[in-house]
Amino acid sequence: MAKSKPKGKAQKSAKQGVNQSLVKALAHELRVEILMILNERMASPNELSKELGEGLSQVSYHVKVLRDYKCIELVKTVPRRGAVEHYYRATSRAFLTDEDWRAMPESVKPGLSADLLQVIVDDAVAAVEGGTFHRRDEHHESWTPMLVDEQGWQDIAGTLRSALERVIAIQAESAERLTKSSEESFPVSVTMMGYEVPATSPQAPLKKKAEAARQATKGPEAARS
Repeated sequence: MAKSKPKGKAQKSAKQGVNQSLVKALAHELRVEILMILNERMASPNELSKELGEGLSQVSYHVKVLRDYKCIELVKTVPRRGAVEHYYRATSRAFLTDEDWRAMPESVKPGLSADLLQVIVDDAVAAVEGGTFHRRDEHHESWTPMLVDEQGWQDIAGTLRSALERVIAIQAESAERLTKSSEESFPVSVTMMGYEVPATSPQAPLKKKAEAARQATKGPEAARS
């Protein structure tokens, strides 16, 4: 007989436990770097060690931690000179969901966001300097400052969630095709961000102009009220 799912406080506690595990998995810089690589392709600890310039024992330890937290999974094993080399790739568990983020301690969020932004900047700079950023005609880069109401914000957040889910699915579909073909894979980065900005941001004048335009459409009486 199947066991029933925990309810009430028990269910909430179990969910929080999963969130904390993911936070711990991402709490070490080397694990984040390993996870970034395994999000793009499968690799073995030996390959990761050479690429990152870190000791094999240290990399192997952090790979084990990521596997224990179910952020990565074993894909295949290959015999190598009397030993067996293990190849891993990231799982969907490696991504922070909205629920994960809400459950994360407030003290952790700023540091994790700052680290992520630095990774994004470093990644983009490397692509520009390496000549790959504009290599493909379909490449996309945009910055869209705007003013929205609460419903607009919720709609944007939902659109970004849906887009991320599709991107993750595309990655899985590509990995499946690559296992059956001789086509070469290549790394790409997809960055999506949606956030509220402070009044001191570069787009602050946008709000002032919009407010002035709104008052103008209401006429002199509204401006005096």
